[in-house]
This record gives sequence, C-alpha cells and structure tokens, in this order.
Amino acid sequence: MNGPRRPVPILDLDAFIASLDAAEPPPGLAPALTALWADGRGDWDGAHGLAQGAPGADGAWVHAYLHRKEGDASNAAYWYRRAGKPVCDSSLAQEWRAIAGALLEAASR
Repeated sequence: MNGPRRPVPILDLDAFIASLDAAEPPPGLAPALTALWADGRGDWDGAHGLAQGAPGADGAWVHAYLHRKEGDASNAAYWYRRAGKPVCDSSLAQEWRAIAGALLEAASR
C-alpha cells in the first residue's frame, strides 16, 4: 500500500548540527526542522518564512523561538501558546537545541 511519503528525518542532533555547513538542508526535513536549519545558518528571514508555512504545533514552536530571538516577547508568547509550550527562559542556543532535538526525536518515531 502506498500512502503519503513521510519526511526522511536525520535521527541524530549532532548530524543535524553538522549539516549547517552544507549549502542546502538535508533532503526530506519536515518544514519546522527546515526553518530551524535556516536559522542555524543565520537566515532569520528565511527561517521565519519557513516557520510561517510549517503546520501545527511544531511550526508554532519554531515561530515562537524566532520571535523570541527577534526580541518580540509578546508575539513570541502568542506563538508559544499556539504551540502549547511555556515561554522559554533558557538561552536561545539551548532552546534551539531543545527544539531541534525534540523535533528530530518525534520524526524518528
């Protein structure tokens, strides 16, 4: 039976981080992970555009992180609520790793 094709996840956070040196994101990443990848390469605008198109709570979580990084606390709080997550108070780098790790883990299930 042929169903919808699932994205091909990178199962390892270290490999995802290492992929930031590449010119293109790894193939088959879910939209929220592609947004984090763009942000990890320093492309906030590209990441934001991708996060806006990423569906569901995962996209909202990345969107919240990006607005927090931008310094827009009220907009970030809105997106954290949409994601069902508490407003993060750790460093941006720690939050980026936490989101990436959680999304990669969820994609591997």
